[in-house]
Amino acid sequence: MKISTKGRYGLTIMMALAKKEGEGPISLKSIAQEYNLSEHYLEQLIAPLRNATLVKSVRGAYGGYKLAKQPEEITAGDIIRVLEGPISPVEVLDDEEPAKRDLWIKIRDAVKDVLDTTTLSDLANFKEDGEQDYYMFYI
Repeated sequence: MKISTKGRYGLTIMMALAKKEGEGPISLKSIAQEYNLSEHYLEQLIAPLRNATLVKSVRGAYGGYKLAKQPEEITAGDIIRVLEGPISPVEVLDDEEPAKRDLWIKIRDAVKDVLDTTTLSDLANFKEDGEQDYYMFYI
């Protein structure tokens, strides 16, 4: 499974909205300018996100878009599924060798697990400079 620009830019829109949560509606024009993306393309992506009730539109001179739920309640998987469709790197065939079928299922489940446990809040608050809190496991 390859994530297209639809999924990548959709995540960008949603992360931008999450970072500005509580500041009122954000215009697509401002997101397009900040991330150097096509406003027209973002307009095409926002419609399915709105239809899936992940974002709300606000009309008016100071209108724009805002998240329909808290960033902690929206996962990367929610966004990717809306824009890209079902998450399946390989179509699993019933008549395939059991070992290969098991491998494809494990890969699919691992990808789903990462996408479904990564929230928009996690993405919006990620810090590259090592300030992010990570779990440390000692054995």
